[in-house]
Order: sequence, then structure tokens, then C-alpha cells
Amino acid sequence: MFAGAIERRLPVRPPYDWAAIRAFLAKRAIPGVEAADPAAAYARTISIAGRHGLLTVAPGADCLHVALRGVEAGHAEAVAGRLRRLFDCDADPGAIAACLVGDPVLAPLVAARPGLRLPGAWDPFETGCRAILGQQVSVAAAIGLAGKLVAAFGTPLAEPMGGLTHVFPTPADLVEADIALALNMPRARGAAIRALAAAALADPDLFAPAESLEAAVLRFTAIRGIGPWTAQYIAMRALKLPDALPVGDVGLLRALESRTGRPSPAALLARAEAWRPFRAYAAQHLWVADEAAVKAR
Repeated sequence: MFAGAIERRLPVRPPYDWAAIRAFLAKRAIPGVEAADPAAAYARTISIAGRHGLLTVAPGADCLHVALRGVEAGHAEAVAGRLRRLFDCDADPGAIAACLVGDPVLAPLVAARPGLRLPGAWDPFETGCRAILGQQVSVAAAIGLAGKLVAAFGTPLAEPMGGLTHVFPTPADLVEADIALALNMPRARGAAIRALAAAALADPDLFAPAESLEAAVLRFTAIRGIGPWTAQYIAMRALKLPDALPVGDVGLLRALESRTGRPSPAALLARAEAWRPFRAYAAQHLWVADEAAVKAR
């Protein structure tokens, strides 16, 4: 934790699988912006009301311990609220488990990780950029691109700490940037990030709560370069819609593979009807299982 930092305690509804959410964030940590150290803490740079700062989050017995540096005391509660969404502190594990245990594949996964959470977003725009960078590439490749994006267009901290050196770029930083050239990636993907930045600047409510999942998907697929998978992923993490489901995701289909092969996206969609209204949590369980299976090979 930071010396002289503002400290906050975030209660969580037990059980809470800190190890899983930390591992998820660690694997996807953007160089320069995020870090998850061996001591099991998560740290990142933040921008609040024009001020840049740092935060760390570490597990407690029945809570998460937060330390803030560079943040005015009057903004600490707003930061805590955003962290509650990022770390999914208010989910009801009992209700989620009761919904999902009827599926023969999900039942043992839920039993093994009853407190698994659905990671949210510190900054919805950042998460939207991540989703676009992750189109049709591996997690490692997407994080590498995100690190290059930060290095090229992020704002350096006045006082870096360890590997935390930059704040993630804002929509204004990216709306006219030549992202494809800087990141050496397809121009269409760079254009999609610029389009998302333009949409965020034009509509301050772009990432506001939606009336429904369908409305959220329509909102984002109206932006050029964002398809259904990306829209569902943004809805899942940035808007925290628990029924979001990126149906064509390879990891989900692979996790449900059986002796007869992998299901089609249509078959997954039909099967997922029984997971409503917690399809996003089912997806998180399947992703964790798939990553473990891939790592074990």
C-alpha cells in the first residue's frame, strides 16, 4: 500500500473468489497502466477530475482493502463506487449458482469456484478499446497492442511508481490519432477505436446503463467497426449487464466441446437460455475452465 494514502474498505458478499479475479486482471494488465504483483495486490493508474493518481486493491477476510494516492478525499467515495463495479462486489453468488447448476458442464465449475466474479471496468472507454484490440487475436496479443497504445498516446505520470507510468488515453487523445500506424495493425481496427472515441465525445451517455441488453448491443453495433461479439463484451464488462453473452467466442465454444465436437454458436445460444439472467457469469466460468485446460496441455 502507499505511504500516506487514503484508505477505503470495500465489503464483499461471500464467498468471494479473489484469486480468480486477480488472475483475470493480471493476465490482461496493460503495461504502464496496471500491475498485479506476487503479493496478490492489484494496482493501476487513474484519472479523476483532471488529477492523476494510483490505487492498489488487496484482499481481506470479508472485504477488499483499497489505498489511493493522488486522489482528493472528496473523490474517494466515487473511486470506491467504480471499484465495486470493477471487482463485482455486490453480486449474489447464491442466486447465480442456483441458476447455473442445472447445466451438467457448469455444475462442477460452480461447485469448484462458488465465489467467481464477473470483472467489470474501471473505465468503460478503456474497456471498449480493449475489446476492439482483442478482435480475432489472442489475449496476449491484445494486451501487447494496448501497451503500445498507452505508450504512444497515453499521458505520462508526473511521478511514476514502478511499472506504472501512464494514464490510459482519453477519447480526445485518440479521436484523430493514426492508431493503425502507431500499433502496426489493420487500419480498420484503428478506425474502429477512433469511431468509438468520436461516439464517446459526441454522447456523454454512451456507456450509461441501457434499458436492455438488446438496446446496449444496438447502441454499440451502430458504431462502425464494432460487431456483435465486441458489443456483447462491452455490455458485459463496461455496462455490467449480467445476461450479456458473446455467442461466437472461441473460448466458450471450446469449453463446451464434447465427444460430438464443439457446439455451433446457434447451439450455444439455445443452451444458454437456461442460464438467463446470468449468462455472463456462465461465460466467465467457461472462460476460466478453458484457460485452465489450455494451460494444462
